[in-house]
Amino acid sequence: MAYYYEEPSHTFNEYLLIPRYTGVEHSPQNIDLHTPLTRFSTGEKPLYTLNIPLVSAIMQSVSNDGMAISLAKEGGLSFIFCSQSIEKQAAMVAAVKDYKAGFVESDSNLKPENTLEDVLRLKEKTGHTTVAVTDDGTAHGKLLGVITGRDYRPSRMARDLTVAKFMTPIEKIHYAGEGVTLKEANDIIWEYKLNSLPVLDSEGKLVAFVFRKDYESKKEHPNELLDEKKRYLVGAGLNTRDYEQRVPALVAAGADVLCIDSSDGFSEWQKRTIKFVKKQYGNKIPIGAGNVVDEDGFVFLAEAGADFIKVGIGGGSICITRETKGIGRGQATALIEVAKARDDYFKKTGVYIPICSDGGIVYDHHITMALAMGSDFCMLGRYFARFDESPTNKILVNGSYMKEYWGEGSSRARNWQRYDSGGDSKLAFEEGVDSYVPYAGSLHDGVKTTLYKVRSTMCNCGVLTIPELQKNAKITLVSPSSIVEGGSHDVMLKDVRSSIR
Repeated sequence: MAYYYEEPSHTFNEYLLIPRYTGVEHSPQNIDLHTPLTRFSTGEKPLYTLNIPLVSAIMQSVSNDGMAISLAKEGGLSFIFCSQSIEKQAAMVAAVKDYKAGFVESDSNLKPENTLEDVLRLKEKTGHTTVAVTDDGTAHGKLLGVITGRDYRPSRMARDLTVAKFMTPIEKIHYAGEGVTLKEANDIIWEYKLNSLPVLDSEGKLVAFVFRKDYESKKEHPNELLDEKKRYLVGAGLNTRDYEQRVPALVAAGADVLCIDSSDGFSEWQKRTIKFVKKQYGNKIPIGAGNVVDEDGFVFLAEAGADFIKVGIGGGSICITRETKGIGRGQATALIEVAKARDDYFKKTGVYIPICSDGGIVYDHHITMALAMGSDFCMLGRYFARFDESPTNKILVNGSYMKEYWGEGSSRARNWQRYDSGGDSKLAFEEGVDSYVPYAGSLHDGVKTTLYKVRSTMCNCGVLTIPELQKNAKITLVSPSSIVEGGSHDVMLKDVRSSIR
């Protein structure tokens, strides 16, 4: 007969952390959130380590190249979504790797014969006030001059006036040669009190700009996740159908880490995909796998060679897999069992395989709870979809700004490969929904607030690192009445919080 678990599966909301002794050293600024991304053996270091325990989900509505750059600035990692053509996904990966922190390719370019009217239209389109004037009007043509807001007054100048007559010519511009370091460029900016510094090659062609404001931005992002060449790290998703063609293209584009995007990782298809990557690239290109919800699934993927393993089925806010197929498990219970399996595997083999909690996180404190239960990092979809940096539209719904957010199993995404079991090449039924989430502003501000809450909670638990939290946390189940007691109750609120993160 079928096997029945004696205990019901639980969610994060059914648990609380018990405070432990907080010493003077337990302050938010002393908390270390570094965490391993990839497998490692005893006495060794992982190939990649995250500076913060957050990665963005492999979803059309979450992880494109813009999100990848923004999250890497904060110390996390994005996995570019794979439900698109191989060429488009590879181009997004390449865009992240080509983005040199502090060196910005000009997106506002004109020819000398263009007019003031063209300048104004370009400013409205890009929102940028610095315009490069090149011989061919491209971002890498020979630089002839630069236009800023100080070079023209629309109310007193003819709209058909050519830019050659009011631009600041190259002879009057401070610039640097190709190969200049970011520190050297910033020193020039500060010495000559510049707002921007063009970088030119030996032929006088424009390579990039360095902006004063980006120097300030870099100071705001001390946790940037960089490779050995000071480029942002980027991950890429893949499916178990076209991996033999997709993986080489992603690696050639510069992908640092791969991850199989699937709702169920306990399958022969994932094993074959992992074996292909390992045969082609050895340990140079790590690959994550999943998702699983129990010990058997973890051990299967660990022995197949997965470098990290995702935990969770049916817990995502836009996922309806449990409703349509009746499979899954409460996220907390799944994570607890898989974390124990991970620790047992480490004791037995000396190989530590990080696990990622994917789904079921609604509030910021759920992140800390997931870490305490054994997760090394968390994959988030809804959370990141709310920010400016996600690739979806911001729209007004019933008087409030919202962002569009849809699941990979929805009719909108039609990512049938994610739910593939070797059948027809189509999405037979939906396993995700199309929805809205409350707009939450900039990713930088949102992540900063979230991580401050995580650090504060870790202080309450008397720990300074994620491994200490996993080892020393005390966790208790709570009753339904305790959950009610934990929020505001028996009062009349003055206002309604539209969204709690």
